[in-house]
Amino acid sequence: MGGQQEQNVARQGFDVADAAPLLLDPHGVVSSWTGRAEQLLGYDAQAVVGRKFAELLLPDDAERVPGLVERCRSDGDWVGLMTALHREGHPVAVMVRVTPTVEPRGRTSLLVLLSQLAGAAGWSMSRTVLEQIVTGTSIGIAIVDTDLRFVWSNAAMEQFGGGPAERRLGLRFADVQPGLNADAVEARMRHVLETGEQVVGHEEVGRARSAPLRETAHMMSFTRLDDERGRPMGVYYTVVDVTEGHRARQRLALLDRAGEHIGRTLDIMTTAQELADVAVPGLADFVTVDLLETVLRGAELPPGPLGDSAPVSLRRAGHRSLYEDLPRTAVDAGAVVTYLADSPPVRCLTSGRSWRQEQLDPLAPEWAAGAPGVRESTFLELGLQSVMIVPIRARGATLGVTMFFRRRRDYPFDADDLSLAEDLVSRAAVCVDNARRYTRERDAALVLQRSLLPRRLPEQDAVEVAACYRPADELTGLGGDWYDLILLSSARVALVVGEVPGHGIDAAAAMGRLRTAVRTLAAIDLPPEEVLGHLDDLSSRAARDEEDGEPGETAGRPLGSGCLYVVYDPVDGHCTMAAAGHPAPAVVAPDGTVAFVDLPQGPALGVGGPPFQAVELTLAEGSTLALHTDGLLAREGARPAEPDREPLREALAEAPASLETSCGTVVDTLVPARPYDDVALLMARTRRLDPEQVAVWDLPDDPAVVAEARRNTTRQLAQWGLDELVFTTELVVSELVTNAIRHATGPVRLRLIRERALVCDVLDRGATAPHLRHPRAMDEGGRGLLLVSQLAQRWGTRFVPEGKIIWAEQPF
Repeated sequence: MGGQQEQNVARQGFDVADAAPLLLDPHGVVSSWTGRAEQLLGYDAQAVVGRKFAELLLPDDAERVPGLVERCRSDGDWVGLMTALHREGHPVAVMVRVTPTVEPRGRTSLLVLLSQLAGAAGWSMSRTVLEQIVTGTSIGIAIVDTDLRFVWSNAAMEQFGGGPAERRLGLRFADVQPGLNADAVEARMRHVLETGEQVVGHEEVGRARSAPLRETAHMMSFTRLDDERGRPMGVYYTVVDVTEGHRARQRLALLDRAGEHIGRTLDIMTTAQELADVAVPGLADFVTVDLLETVLRGAELPPGPLGDSAPVSLRRAGHRSLYEDLPRTAVDAGAVVTYLADSPPVRCLTSGRSWRQEQLDPLAPEWAAGAPGVRESTFLELGLQSVMIVPIRARGATLGVTMFFRRRRDYPFDADDLSLAEDLVSRAAVCVDNARRYTRERDAALVLQRSLLPRRLPEQDAVEVAACYRPADELTGLGGDWYDLILLSSARVALVVGEVPGHGIDAAAAMGRLRTAVRTLAAIDLPPEEVLGHLDDLSSRAARDEEDGEPGETAGRPLGSGCLYVVYDPVDGHCTMAAAGHPAPAVVAPDGTVAFVDLPQGPALGVGGPPFQAVELTLAEGSTLALHTDGLLAREGARPAEPDREPLREALAEAPASLETSCGTVVDTLVPARPYDDVALLMARTRRLDPEQVAVWDLPDDPAVVAEARRNTTRQLAQWGLDELVFTTELVVSELVTNAIRHATGPVRLRLIRERALVCDVLDRGATAPHLRHPRAMDEGGRGLLLVSQLAQRWGTRFVPEGKIIWAEQPF
């Protein structure tokens, strides 16, 4: 590696006590590695043993190793200077001594002793030796004196600024490399001079002189040089350009940031804005995201790019600017922007390929059609210099375009920037498409649920009613809550609130099936506990029928559903209710006090357990029942076993007098705009029928009273002004009373109710239910109920503790 003079210089400074020993076999392969060597170069024995020693050196020194091995085997030991590559990637100048040795087995090996350049006190190095070491290397190496002025540098330092080595002599670091943070670098050099601590692998980021706005990165190492007496003479430092690696890390960091911040919600507009927020300023100065209208609606898209190059109208879904003046000239989010035919955005949409232009032509025609009478600002006026347009494509469909702009003329977009933009947009495109698909499914589920919920509650005189429903947010999906008001016989009403577990279309469909079952059971006038009992059987049967399905397919099953069923009679204010895995209702008294019904909690539908129990109470006129699902009491997505009902009590107590306003106010007070779970609230203010609307007669068990019943009916209808119903009502009363006296025992009660229809019901003590027959021509009986069914709008039977009631209803 040099003449005899250089070897003598190296021998004088070589300190065997501080050297790191290792063994090479005759082929130059490392066969033994020590801890001192690991400390010097960073490699452990597992990473080095079995590798060639040349692989640990820089290329120029590595080329000399084979000849050096042969020379040592023939001529004896050799001492010189080399540059090794530390495991972390930076160079380390070392003194090397190679000596042939004979192992116990008789094999000749080479003993190598490594000593760091600055580790031998009293060592002096000639410029000739140093220049021979670093000639041809791409690593910049220099020495500065104690005033931090250059005294020597190799040719590779020219790439880092300052010109040839001769022009650099006597200059300070800041004069040579102004793009880096000179003050910080010189501060590290002074620290090395003062303490002797070596700085290895320090990365410094700055700006290139040729392109001041483009970042560069350098890996630097600093080592103090001492004279024979151990006094500092200067700093030996190396520098490697790691700009490409730095930019690669920046790109990866940007993509990581995109993965973390894009797609946090399932809202399309929010996702598009997140894409723009991530891209500025990491990639561009100004970014716009434009989506097709069908994407925002969640509609299905045809695969592939758009079919022609006609003008295309897109909706601005997001934009972000590094400068304050650009947003004032840009299209607002949510506005429509129309791109002209054959403009670059339309070409990208139709071709599905990206487009990049390093320098925008200020005289190029405008891309977008502005509103009538409004002139759009040109690229020149906005100061935009470079552009990239990337189509937003996911799963084979084109969703829109993203445009990236830069203002800096000396920092145009390059091919690497376009590749990064495509990666960024492709990740965001999947999130946008997921949000689109979710929007479509959520809208479909919402339409389905709204079609299954009552569009308007039926008019009646039993209660004043108001309802409020608020669907869950986009993270959990639409649930299966529902409410209903069902007209029952004899002016009574049923109030129902329920909830199906799960979310989405399946839950909405299961809710529809369960609501239909409730209305069917209500039509046969079963008491609340029996209605829930039949629902429980239906839910269990449905779960058993689906056990043969795919494993894990539980969505949409009514198993575990909750339901609260309340029956109110406006004649006497009597109220009966039962619950299956559902919160008890609140009652607001006419004076404003709020209490919760002490209602036994039955098991959820289909899970099994004790029979359901009903509670009976009498409500004063003007009392308000508040039936709700458990989402009204949920807090931050939690469903405690015993939710706190005090907030509901306070909200009901402070609610306005208007029932419609009160219902919305309570929900707004307790529930966020996008709740974790669906919320349904049904509020019913009780009414009482005027005593003059009800006529009651107790009749003895005697067929002779049928004529009296007809006369009483005629007089009562005349008082109510319903003379047109006298004839049909007399027939209905005659048949019902005759049927009760003939087939039951004990007294009979006849009752007429004038509400929105005329109701006639007859109570007897019998336990058998009548049924409709179709008599033949020669039959003498069996025509009574057939006649009633033809004269009445509807009729039926319900059982009460005293017996049964047969009723018929006629419209006015």
